[in-house]
Amino acid sequence: MKTSAKYIADRIRLMIATKQFQVGETLPSTRELGQQLESSFHTVRKAYHILADEGLIRGERGKGFIVERQNTNLDKADRLEIGADKMRKLLEELIGYGLDESEIDELFQEQLSFMDWPDRIETCASIGETNELGRMLADAIKKEVGVRSKILNANQYNETVKFDALFVPVQLVNKFREFAEKGRLLPIVYSINPDTLLSIVDRAAIDTIGLVTADDQSIPIIIDELKVSIKFGGSFVAGATYGESLPLFVRETDLILYTSESAKLVEKKIPERRRIMLRYSISEQSAETIRAELWDQ
Repeated sequence: MKTSAKYIADRIRLMIATKQFQVGETLPSTRELGQQLESSFHTVRKAYHILADEGLIRGERGKGFIVERQNTNLDKADRLEIGADKMRKLLEELIGYGLDESEIDELFQEQLSFMDWPDRIETCASIGETNELGRMLADAIKKEVGVRSKILNANQYNETVKFDALFVPVQLVNKFREFAEKGRLLPIVYSINPDTLLSIVDRAAIDTIGLVTADDQSIPIIIDELKVSIKFGGSFVAGATYGESLPLFVRETDLILYTSESAKLVEKKIPERRRIMLRYSISEQSAETIRAELWDQ
């Protein structure tokens, strides 16, 4: 795993240039990004200061580091000098491997054409059996690895042509196996977040757990996941939101579990003491695979 400040700064700079991070957006905290990359927060802070010196980001007390502009404020002469130095080192390495001038030119044109796609780093999608479950998986990947992704459900295979990487739950991999011929197919092992499970089992004297989703089709899948994850002697009730209405059972239920898709309505109407948002976590091996494929290029 490459964890030097320069390497991290190079990756963040590319993500800003390709609009993975937008102007005005707050970057992950140094501790959060350090955890995602398995690096120290001191190294991440040093990387952020490199980018701040270039005018790409700025630090604000109490907020962190914010994207200031999409490209560095280096003038043309400085950009060309940096580029020439990097090209010279690369050319020396390629010549050392025996490539001749025509082969180097061919590779350069091929890679330049590849980079003509400005959204390359953004062309990732998380697959869920429903869009709602895809969102939960995407949220876990973003939090734990720092990679964003669009959302697709398991029936949207034709939409995968728009992406160059798919994060696919292991139980759905066979359905998307052909995608591996044209892009990166990354199997993901995930489960309900351990902190979420601990919050549930720590609640004493619970007889009924209510589940609120935004999609009826998410309900049986999440209920099965909960039954596997916790030993609960009481009963589950579940329902989906409808417009601005919650299922009627929420009035009588001891504890409400809810998804991020239903969060706005649930959090507006249910006291915090009676609700817990359901979140996923991905396995460490899945996180390592994503880091290797999308950070360590």
